[in-house]
Amino acid sequence: MVSLSTGSISSRPPRIFSQNGSSQEPPVKISRREIVLRSSELASIAAIFSFSGTKPSYLGVQKNPPSLALCPATNNCVSTSEEASDATHYAPPWNYNPGDGHGKMKPVSREEAMAELIEAIKSMKPDKFTPHITEKTDDYLLVEYESPILGFVDDVEFWFPPGKKSIVEYRSASRMGSFDFDRNRKRIKALRLELEKKGWASEGGF
Repeated sequence: MVSLSTGSISSRPPRIFSQNGSSQEPPVKISRREIVLRSSELASIAAIFSFSGTKPSYLGVQKNPPSLALCPATNNCVSTSEEASDATHYAPPWNYNPGDGHGKMKPVSREEAMAELIEAIKSMKPDKFTPHITEKTDDYLLVEYESPILGFVDDVEFWFPPGKKSIVEYRSASRMGSFDFDRNRKRIKALRLELEKKGWASEGGF
């Protein structure tokens, strides 16, 4: 619309007028990426005086579409929810019944696969971070990895999507900072190598 004071074209969207003549601003649609970025900014501000940071509000299985959250625009997160073309953030999901592993001889159930995953998590400290399982359901696992110095925390999620495929999605992200020296990616790789000993496999080249 045209501004009466300057005559310039405003970039604001037009107001919506109701039947009684009052005006309303049109609803603004926020993308999943924007939600993650805003939540990350708030968490960083709240964590200024706490090295452990604040647990992000967007953790858990997202509804539309069902998936784990995307990564913030930082270099300290990997997620199976990202596009495969995003080499910084994407990592392929795991299969706990691959054709050359469990699936070849004796496929395991979701419950058995969850138990194998928990065993691998508890038995390993690939980056010397201590794992703490803080949430567990039939198809979801949330683990807080705490550093031995200053108590920095990384949030690592695992999700077993519904369906016939024996797939495990995951997301590993630091609560603070912009760089992690590839710690989250190395942690995921170490867990995957341990699970391969039990008959798992990666669905990609990672």
